[in-house]
Amino acid sequence: MRIVKEAKERKNEILDVAERLFAAKGFDNTTTNDILEEIGIARGTLYYHFKSKEDILDAMIDRMIGQMLVKAKVLAGQKEIPVLGRLTMMIQALQVSGDYGDAIMEQIHKPQNALMHQKIQERLLTQMNPLLTALIEEGTDQGICQTEYPAEVVEMTLLYANTVFDDLIVHDEEVRQRKIAAFIYNLERLLNMEQGSMMEAVKPLFEEKL
Repeated sequence: MRIVKEAKERKNEILDVAERLFAAKGFDNTTTNDILEEIGIARGTLYYHFKSKEDILDAMIDRMIGQMLVKAKVLAGQKEIPVLGRLTMMIQALQVSGDYGDAIMEQIHKPQNALMHQKIQERLLTQMNPLLTALIEEGTDQGICQTEYPAEVVEMTLLYANTVFDDLIVHDEEVRQRKIAAFIYNLERLLNMEQGSMMEAVKPLFEEKL
């Protein structure tokens, strides 16, 4: 008997299988035939939901980022937690979760999967900026920091952090620690904060491999 599934359910099923296969075989080595055989659906059904393997990748990234942002938004709204504490927790929430999260991230950081890596970074930067900007503005209202350009500070900070501390770039430990110290020092200057005041909030992010 032919099983007919709702469009959303079928789409998520395709994404679940593709995520597992991309993690196991890599994006380049996974074909649409692999996905079809794993699920047991016709090619027309796949193409009804996704035009190509790249389209599947885009949807997978959107879903992953959506899950991260839901966590970050929940944390942003927990006003009982101090601003700097929420900052740490929100950034830490930007970790891929799920049964295949670690394997997916390992694939993403391989040179041959640079496109996937770039797309995730771009979308995270775009969608996290408003959340972090609001947090900086809240900190400004509370007298914790001071800047006339909160969105630009967030943009510069995220771009720098995601470039210099990217897993694709390897630093020896001495160089890495110097760059971390310089990053925190200059972030405090951008936000007109007392030297060392961001250390407790930012240091844990590097322990999580920001």
